[in-house]
Amino acid sequence: MGAQADGGIMAVIVQFLPIVAIFILFYFLLIRPQQKRAKEHQAAISAVKRGDTVVLGSGMIGKVTRVEEAEVNVEIAPSVNVRVVKAMIAEVRNRTAIAANDSKA
Repeated sequence: MGAQADGGIMAVIVQFLPIVAIFILFYFLLIRPQQKRAKEHQAAISAVKRGDTVVLGSGMIGKVTRVEEAEVNVEIAPSVNVRVVKAMIAEVRNRTAIAANDSKA
């Protein structure tokens, strides 16, 4: 009777092993990289300062003119400022990289 119980437990473990392996694979290939990207994006948004060039969620590119707690003012054209919620900033570009590209043109 004891041998059957041990064989039954081993059979259950062997059946659930592929499911556990798939979950671990999904974690390392999908969940963990997404969490890492989200943390990096949040850090970039919280580090936004006046003078930074940002890309908004709509695709517009502008220069930050004022930073508040949850919003920033972005100049999208000469003397055209818009208030934007920080969460809608898609990318914070490096000022030196933008200047280097402008000097080539």
